[in-house]
Amino acid sequence: MDAAFTEEQHEIRRTLRELLLKRCGPDSVKTAVRTPEGYDRELWGELAGRLGLPGLALPAAYGGVGCGPTELALACEETGRAVLPSPLIATAALAAPLILALGSARQRAALLPALACGELTGTLVVPGGALATALALTGPNDGDWAGGGRAGGIQARPVDGGWRLYGEAGQVPAGHTAEVLVVAAHAGGFTRSRTLLFVVRVGESGVAGGARDGGAGVPGLLRTRQTVLDETRAQARLELREVPAELLGEGAGTDSAVTAALAATGVVAAAALAAEAVGAADAALARTVAHVKEREQFGRPIGSFQAVQHRLADLYVRLQAARSAAYYAAWSAGGAGEPGAAALALAQALETLRAVAAETVQLHGGIGFTWEHEAHLYFKRAACDELLLGPVHRLRARAAEEAGLFTGAGGPERGRPQAPASEAVDA
Repeated sequence: MDAAFTEEQHEIRRTLRELLLKRCGPDSVKTAVRTPEGYDRELWGELAGRLGLPGLALPAAYGGVGCGPTELALACEETGRAVLPSPLIATAALAAPLILALGSARQRAALLPALACGELTGTLVVPGGALATALALTGPNDGDWAGGGRAGGIQARPVDGGWRLYGEAGQVPAGHTAEVLVVAAHAGGFTRSRTLLFVVRVGESGVAGGARDGGAGVPGLLRTRQTVLDETRAQARLELREVPAELLGEGAGTDSAVTAALAATGVVAAAALAAEAVGAADAALARTVAHVKEREQFGRPIGSFQAVQHRLADLYVRLQAARSAAYYAAWSAGGAGEPGAAALALAQALETLRAVAAETVQLHGGIGFTWEHEAHLYFKRAACDELLLGPVHRLRARAAEEAGLFTGAGGPERGRPQAPASEAVDA
């Protein structure tokens, strides 16, 4: 592994940081999240059109930049530093990789260039709030996480050469504005059920301006923007009532191909989210250090007190460790690395962001406890990211299972029962 970044990678970081410093301050973030879209469309158009942000990890043949997960992670670190509200993760780390992996040549040519330039945004729709499980981050994704052919999931049935989807899903990232929905659904009924991925195209008018949206001409689709703690990560609830859809890929597809593609996408998404959390933690720590240098108590800056210095030093060490883990996970997602690296990096980054955000609130004193202060942008991001793709102990348990930490080559120790990985980690 070459730990040094190239000049091109440094340039991606510098350019993005300069732009976000000018256009994405705390006040701008708070204004953007209160729009119907939940983000600044003009800024997103500039990030996508001028910098090609959503196409960083897509091949040049499909309108992308032709880079990889490392460049996407570096970009996400900068967007995390600004707590940028945008559909970047949903489009570049969830929808686009699945279309690239499983889509037919026609589907790739029709969708990927538009996603790469920001003309369209996309997301992954998973029922039951099981996004982390579907991406194989908190457990194997070969089970019935998509409904298992029963109520509570999303069902697919063939109709007149096409497909119809019926069901509902919540906690869908950027689900109220995405024009390309990659939907995980069960086909074959209860007895022969298998999980497949489908594409639902939504028109440009599909933005939920109020509480609900009729799907912009898609019959049977109802999208509701949900009220969430972290407004910078907009989520939606989708209800599908016989919604026309197209199977992702040629033929009927197989469970193994879908689960493998979802697991590979999970590695990229975890690396990107880990880098984003590291960027947010870095910005929160920098703001805190600047504050303790200025805030005076007993006639001297509180940053001169040894107890405060120790707390900040501990956070700095944790932050650097999380950054190294996130960079390794991004490199590992490029094709050569250890299993579970992405899940471990995400766990460490989320835990670090939570610790930094808590200390940021504490060390800002009385003003830090007010919801209006920017410290809570980081606090809310830390809390909601763990709810979306965690919890941390399950991410670590999954990494331990993949590494065979609790099942050696000789199997369980004779005469001693083997504890499940999740229980062992919790203990």
